[in-house]
Amino acid sequence: MDILFVLVPLSVLLVLLIIAGLWWAVERGQFDDVEQEGARILQGD
Repeated sequence: MDILFVLVPLSVLLVLLIIAGLWWAVERGQFDDVEQEGARILQGD
């Protein structure tokens, strides 16, 4: 039961880190033009 006092705050911290990473990626424009990047892979040089 004592381990829950460690695991619950760690899981909350992990969720906050994931949300912060996703927010950072959206703000930096990582998901702006997904369609063009998918088509770029299929095109030859």
